[in-house]
Amino acid sequence: MYESSSELAENKLLMLYILKSIKDPISNTQFTEIILENNFINYFTLQQYLCELESSDFVIYKKINDKQLLYLTKKGDTVLSLFKDRISPSKISIIDNYIKDKLELIKKELTIHSDYTLDSSDNFIVDLRALENQSLLMELKLTVPSKNQAVILCNKWKENPSDIYTNIINMLFNEDH
Repeated sequence: MYESSSELAENKLLMLYILKSIKDPISNTQFTEIILENNFINYFTLQQYLCELESSDFVIYKKINDKQLLYLTKKGDTVLSLFKDRISPSKISIIDNYIKDKLELIKKELTIHSDYTLDSSDNFIVDLRALENQSLLMELKLTVPSKNQAVILCNKWKENPSDIYTNIINMLFNEDH
């Protein structure tokens, strides 16, 4: 069944509201997760709406550090400010609470990157990165002999990047060694 035009408008405005509330660009995956976890819109409709919002220049994708991130444009922000009252207060409350609870996790996913690839010698190259304000703070590439070791390094980096980063920096600046 097709949505009414007021429901369609509310859903698109809600999507703009989410982007504005997060204040930082996010990945399509993270954005989709927010919408689906709160049962606002089904996946296929969501992706269609995103395309329509992008065609209208209300949102744009920018490639930052190998990730396509979703931004709210000035035009999208203006439309949101004019029509925000069309979003039901209960949905705004749900989004505000969700973002308050999950914002740190969302930001961590955007600032911490870990990945591994197989090289020509059957070793694994592990790539660990930390970003701050979309700038590269640190990148560490290591070669390990097994996939298991590569996975362990990626998981440890994701679990505790700030401690690892701090330890490396302290060791590098320590003048006793």
